[in-house]
Amino acid sequence: MTGAPESRHPFDEIEWATRRAEIRAESGEIVFAQDVEAPAGWSASAVNVVASRYFHGALDSADREDSVKQLFRRVGGTLAQWVRAAGLAGDEYEPALLELLVRQRGAFNSPVWFNVGLDEAPQCSACYILRVEDQIESILDLARIEALIFKRGSGAGSNLSALRSSFEALSTGGRASGPVSFMKGYDAFAGVIKSGGRNRRAAKMQLLDADHPDVFDFVSAKRVEEQKARTLIDAGYSAGLDGDAYASVAYQNSNISVRVPDEFLRAVETDSEWSTVLVTSGAVAEKFPARKLLRTIAEGAWECGDPGLQYSSTIERWNPCRASGRIRASNPCSEYLFLDDTACNLASLNLLAFLDDSGRFDVDRFKSDIGLLFRAMESIVDKSSYPTPSLEQNSRRFRPLGLGYANLGALLMALGLPYNSKEARGWAGAITALLTGEAYRVSGEIAADVGAFEAFQENREPFLSVLENHRAALDLVSDAPAEIHAAARAAWSSAIGLAQQHGVRNAQATVLAPTGTIAFLMDCDTTGIEPDLSLVKYKRLTGGGSLKLVNSVVGRALATLGYDASAREKIVTHLRAENTIEGAPGLSNEHLPVFDCAFRPTGGVRSISPAGHLTMMAAVQPFLSGGISKTVNLPESVTVEEVEQIFLRAWKLDLKAIALYRENSKSAQPLTTEPVVACRVDVSAPTCTICGTGMVPSGSCFRCLECGEVSSCS
Repeated sequence: MTGAPESRHPFDEIEWATRRAEIRAESGEIVFAQDVEAPAGWSASAVNVVASRYFHGALDSADREDSVKQLFRRVGGTLAQWVRAAGLAGDEYEPALLELLVRQRGAFNSPVWFNVGLDEAPQCSACYILRVEDQIESILDLARIEALIFKRGSGAGSNLSALRSSFEALSTGGRASGPVSFMKGYDAFAGVIKSGGRNRRAAKMQLLDADHPDVFDFVSAKRVEEQKARTLIDAGYSAGLDGDAYASVAYQNSNISVRVPDEFLRAVETDSEWSTVLVTSGAVAEKFPARKLLRTIAEGAWECGDPGLQYSSTIERWNPCRASGRIRASNPCSEYLFLDDTACNLASLNLLAFLDDSGRFDVDRFKSDIGLLFRAMESIVDKSSYPTPSLEQNSRRFRPLGLGYANLGALLMALGLPYNSKEARGWAGAITALLTGEAYRVSGEIAADVGAFEAFQENREPFLSVLENHRAALDLVSDAPAEIHAAARAAWSSAIGLAQQHGVRNAQATVLAPTGTIAFLMDCDTTGIEPDLSLVKYKRLTGGGSLKLVNSVVGRALATLGYDASAREKIVTHLRAENTIEGAPGLSNEHLPVFDCAFRPTGGVRSISPAGHLTMMAAVQPFLSGGISKTVNLPESVTVEEVEQIFLRAWKLDLKAIALYRENSKSAQPLTTEPVVACRVDVSAPTCTICGTGMVPSGSCFRCLECGEVSSCS
């Protein structure tokens, strides 16, 4: 009697081909080239990014990886071993994980691709939150620890409010330098360390509480340096983030944010006074109108994009481990918000991969893939290395994870839904609720098998309360697909039941990261929660010039909206010629909002309003353990007063953090004679160190539309 036929390996189910991975500088010079084995259906961008960013070994050396199969076996195979060794799955796990990866349905954060399968204890987390104390040893040690983190391709954030202000005396006499002066040292050191040895800038977040006496100096720090850079550019020094002008000024390697509590924002509303407090004594340092500080913050954000805000009271209300401490800081992009001296590894799902041609979202596949990724991420916690003993101890004590998604903007467009619409927010809210509910359900299952995270019992009451708040928020989700909404409700009921009985394995489960490079690995049109930047992008051609590339989902969206093949061709032809879909022949005006993007296109007038960005964030925030890496894109004409109102509205919408970017706020001069996207691009944006293309703001970082390289984010 013959046995059942062996199941085929997932690599055998797709067509493979020898592909030429090649990246050229704007001059036409080849900066990277390799013949690689890759899926035939992958785009050239995906092949280029994977080969240039993630393949291990020196180019042309004997140990250089030259196949996507090798990469996925190294990373996916190692993770599967860890999962099986931890007792989290059986032999069926590895082929299922490899199938998910090769089908581009999900991906782990970059440090996993850089390091797993190469070291016995690799650095795997993308996000770190570091504590610093008011002692010179701690202040200097922070720079050393950050260097170790940046070296392996990760990012870090710190709250500097523990450092005594420049108003206060030192124990040895004299005045303290204050946190802003130490920021210069941290910034300079970060500027010479390439993230992961791969020619991208280190990713940093520096924060200060609104009641710190040096808060005005902190808020104005980057704005003052921006003004210096402009003066240097006017004097003839080269522009660009990597040019002579910006290389000569401080604070260019960090995102900065002010942490504001409810009390401060209520004082703004009532035009009341706000007090800063001395760090060493707790005495009042200065009193001033709260509106004065918010105005200064808004002026900085209006002029150069910094600072952002973190709403500390809102964050604390959603802190499930408040018995163990307050959340005081975040990673560079503000999505990982948790306790000091902890680390978080991330992964993201490609939402468009779960939508079939009929417009149905595959809920069962989505849930299954959540489980596959989450179990791998859980195994990483114990197998990973950490730069310090306290990071290792706390990360393993709380075991925070950051599962998220990419391609929401493309999913909504494919469904024929405007990003700024109730229906889109209903879809996004329901999907995010299902993501986190299912992740905590899996975490509860793991806890039943191997135990809850160590600090669960001391945090049992606040933890279960926060889970109930997540579930209750589902009652406010309207205009959502019934199947997804029902699946989310079932997942939360199961998750809370398991948590009540067994606890959960992970103190945090989900965030929405910027998904810079991994979005290109998955062939996503949009990153994280973002809409598309522009429907038309430019690909550099050898010897000069460029090729216009239209968002690949436009045709699918038009078909969903009922346009036949002939009509679709005419509309896309217009888009290619005019850089905007506005005015396309045969396109109904009522369908224009479906194609709105973050940036206003050349030749067009439409873009997503600031309210559209805010309300989308508000639709998903109640269902995330952490926060959202997202930029609220603003037109160049917005006023400082309007920026203030956006900050206040974000608070009232219960967002945890917000970052703004006003179009051309750093400079009105374009990077090149031909734009990188069909809109103006800032001279201060970095040039991609991989392919030489100008980059554009995306999330809380910059993204290269040619090769997927990211800068100033994790």
